Amino acid sequence: MSHYSGPLLTLPLAQALWDARGAGALDWTGSMDLGRSEERVGLRADAWERQGHVYPYPGKLKDRTIYFWDGDEFSPVSRFSGSLIKLVPTSWGAPTFEIDGIKMLPTSKESPIEDARRKVALVEPRGKAVLDTCGGLGYFAACCLESGVARILSFEKNEDVLWLRTLNPWSPDPDAASSEGRLQLTHGDVSQAITQIPDASVDALLHDPPRFGIAGELYSQVFYNELARVLRRGGRLFHYTGSPNKLTSGRDVPREVEKRLEKAGFKAALALDGVLAIRR
Repeated sequence: MSHYSGPLLTLPLAQALWDARGAGALDWTGSMDLGRSEERVGLRADAWERQGHVYPYPGKLKDRTIYFWDGDEFSPVSRFSGSLIKLVPTSWGAPTFEIDGIKMLPTSKESPIEDARRKVALVEPRGKAVLDTCGGLGYFAACCLESGVARILSFEKNEDVLWLRTLNPWSPDPDAASSEGRLQLTHGDVSQAITQIPDASVDALLHDPPRFGIAGELYSQVFYNELARVLRRGGRLFHYTGSPNKLTSGRDVPREVEKRLEKAGFKAALALDGVLAIRR
């Protein structure tokens, strides 16, 4: 799917447009792409103009919601198909996303891009072939591309998340010139697709699965054995686990992951909010 290039609005941004119009300004300067860039838009009494296109001032908008122009009106970047999936603004510019109200990326202390950058650095992607098992919004892939990865193979199972990516200017576009053909994004379940990946064909792995209760197969010994099979000896894996509450869950998921990876043929240790492992 091609990436959207129209304006993205939030409640604070719309308020800034309303305020500028109310003050009699003829133009307003700010970001229409969630902080990626700034531009000037023209203001009229009943509409505003951007890059040769005229848009009506939006009606009542909700907080914590991003809106895109669907051709007729500004609509929320959200979908419901069994679960409500929604792109959510952050103070950092780069958005996160929620599934049924559960935030999928850490954003309280730093940008989700900065968080991804620290984790990607652990696998040292420059010049390597990388497998990104659960692509999400593509922030791991974006950081790999900026770090000089040779090739990155990324899987995403959820079609609605792939749709969010086309509307998120922070998500890398596989077809963009800036990607240089290095990003291959596949709509598929990596737990099944990995069986078709050749032995020792990737140099590094990034594994950011949904929580255990949703996707237990991505924490299984069978799947970890497959990760070990496709990774070359000496290759690095970062496995995000988060920090689930042991008192409420009764489980120490990071330690369980560490032990299973060791059994699969890795040397593993806790790192950041997950596990860093090296293929023996």
